[in-house]
Amino acid sequence: MINIAKPTLLLDEQKCKTNIRRMAYKASENDVSFRPHFKTHQSLEIGYWFKEEGVTKITVSSVSMAQYFAQEWNDILIAFPINLMEIDQINQLAGKINLQLLVENIEAIEFLSKKLNHQVGFYIKIDAGYHRTGVDSDNHDLIDQILQKAAESDKLSFTGFLSHAGHTYNTNSITEILKIRNDENLAMLALKARYIADYPKIIASVGDTPSCSIADHFSGIDEIRPGNFVFYDLMQLSLGVCDPEQIAVVMACPIVALHKERNEMVIYGGGVHFSKDVININENQVFGQVVEKVENGWGNPIPGMIVKKLSQEHGIVHLSDTLKDKLKIGDLLYILPVHSCMTADIYSSYLTINGKTIPRL
Repeated sequence: MINIAKPTLLLDEQKCKTNIRRMAYKASENDVSFRPHFKTHQSLEIGYWFKEEGVTKITVSSVSMAQYFAQEWNDILIAFPINLMEIDQINQLAGKINLQLLVENIEAIEFLSKKLNHQVGFYIKIDAGYHRTGVDSDNHDLIDQILQKAAESDKLSFTGFLSHAGHTYNTNSITEILKIRNDENLAMLALKARYIADYPKIIASVGDTPSCSIADHFSGIDEIRPGNFVFYDLMQLSLGVCDPEQIAVVMACPIVALHKERNEMVIYGGGVHFSKDVININENQVFGQVVEKVENGWGNPIPGMIVKKLSQEHGIVHLSDTLKDKLKIGDLLYILPVHSCMTADIYSSYLTINGKTIPRL
């Protein structure tokens, strides 16, 4: 039996491997390249599980993450607009691996043209409607300027167009997710058609977990880059894009106080353990969902048992009437995190349900 004394992120290795295998198979069956995003797990050991499924190239979200994974991976895309202040580290990476960068403005291309010491590929980031970053798909003037400037450099090679439909996370139905995905695909394919005569090898790359999880085809798309699917979480469950048994991580938190008179319990597990990502379920703010503890893992969510408030170290959990007299101080609760990427980022390692420690960046 695993001895847990404080908030701990548990990992079900078999669920995680099954998630990887399922997405790799979907990519293979649809004849699209699979460049998974590693920002969720950030672990060399979990990266090996991807290699077992034939994955040869990856996506990361920072230069430091690329440096970490460059120990084992030779083809890495940094899917974050280039930070000019890290050019020395970028040059070091480009000298030893096949490095792909992300640009969305002429300033970045002009800077790279002057400062790069080695050949790199680059994607142009397209705003698919999320409005976080990227070039509008119909802003052909800016795209032309970027490509013309890049063509003047012997160090820059145009790989293709990249988008991330992050607004799928803000939807209320599978229908909405599929509508966003369809709009994104149409925009990306229109761009590819416009520029493929001059750049015959360009690709269209997309990558949010909700649409990649529920899509049954990727017509015309060349590459997918989902990341969160490796673990999934309560947010993905609430969107309807995964089942409870696919969620591969859970927070284990001790109960430190009971307040039965107001149907509440206090857990050792707050914002510094979960992050403070929140979703709305049945008009309630939810920071986590208690699940059944079963032999060798966890089961389904327990109705009504939600983490309804977080402070730095405290978590306040709604105590359901059915469990009011069954739980006691010192018991351990298993809780699905709202956002596994943010929760995992707080920890330096995972503890598997078999008691094995898996390091991460």
